[in-house]
Amino acid sequence: MESQVADAPSFYLYVLECADGTWYTGYTVDVAERVRAHNAGAGAKYTRSRLPVRLLVQAAYATKHEAMSAEYRFKRLTRRQKERLVRRAAREPFEQVLRALMPAADAGEASA
Repeated sequence: MESQVADAPSFYLYVLECADGTWYTGYTVDVAERVRAHNAGAGAKYTRSRLPVRLLVQAAYATKHEAMSAEYRFKRLTRRQKERLVRRAAREPFEQVLRALMPAADAGEASA
């Protein structure tokens, strides 16, 4: 049996667009399953009354802490800032977009 690669991502930040145009951000270990759960009404309370949802972007992280930290930082941005990041993610991996535009938090977390 082959062991899993240590650097393989196992946690994901994801951004959904709800039917009313609002966005929902979360983290998970299985993005496809989580989107299905949201659309089945078994996701977050916020999305239940805003169905259907669609996946805008996702970013992979090696640890739960990294994914949760990215989620926290992303949620603190303004809608305009989030839109810029998502547009940029159409051209390059969302992980790189987040790291390039939110580096201060990464540096602070490394020392924490």
